[in-house]
Amino acid sequence: MAKAGVWVGIAAALLWGATSAYAHDDAYLDTLKAPNGGQLRMAGTYHFELVVDKSRPEVADKPVLVHVTDHAGRKIPTEGSTGTATLLSGNAKTAIALVPDGDNRLRGQGRYASAPNLKAVVSVTPKGQPAVSARFTPLARPRDSGHAAH
Repeated sequence: MAKAGVWVGIAAALLWGATSAYAHDDAYLDTLKAPNGGQLRMAGTYHFELVVDKSRPEVADKPVLVHVTDHAGRKIPTEGSTGTATLLSGNAKTAIALVPDGDNRLRGQGRYASAPNLKAVVSVTPKGQPAVSARFTPLARPRDSGHAAH
């Protein structure tokens, strides 16, 4: 009887793990309202929220912000972290250094166009941890994945 309970527990853990991993894919994250108006992505064990300047489409010197949280939305301190946001739009490529800027935020400044085809790769090395990265399409229209936002 005890062995059956162990197997049920293992099966439940595997099932929960499979559904929680699925729940954090890009399509699902695009259905969520990001707390700072950016786009959410998974990066290792973290959620990154990339916020780019949307105020004007032309190439100009603009800020880039990355907010770091865990899966539950709790702030992860960025003190001692380093990072880079590589922005791609058409043939233009801009690498922007990111530095800690408050509780759970990294900030950088660089020249980029705020166009719908803007793509970004954000790589962050948390203090004492290996680098993690995520890909973004911060100005693209979110996909309709059929998930309800919560």
